[in-house]
Amino acid sequence: MDTNSAEGAVKEVAGKVQSAVGDVLGDTGTQLAGKAKELSGKAQQLCASTTSLVRDTTVESPFTTIAVVALAGFIAGALWSHGASGRDYRA
Repeated sequence: MDTNSAEGAVKEVAGKVQSAVGDVLGDTGTQLAGKAKELSGKAQQLCASTTSLVRDTTVESPFTTIAVVALAGFIAGALWSHGASGRDYRA
């Protein structure tokens, strides 16, 4: 397990506990802070798993990764040049 994923899991559990404490006390601020911490932990876990997936895919098939990145760059460049064609930047 990656350290980011572990930190995210700890943050998620801490958020659940904080939200439960807010429920018991009837404190909306504590509930919301707990939910925010829980979602932050889930997002951190998702980011860690996505990073791991990209790393593994890059190691397994580097040429496919290069092709995908080149295609994404070409599409981004085409969209950027298409959006700039109708603009007049002269003062």
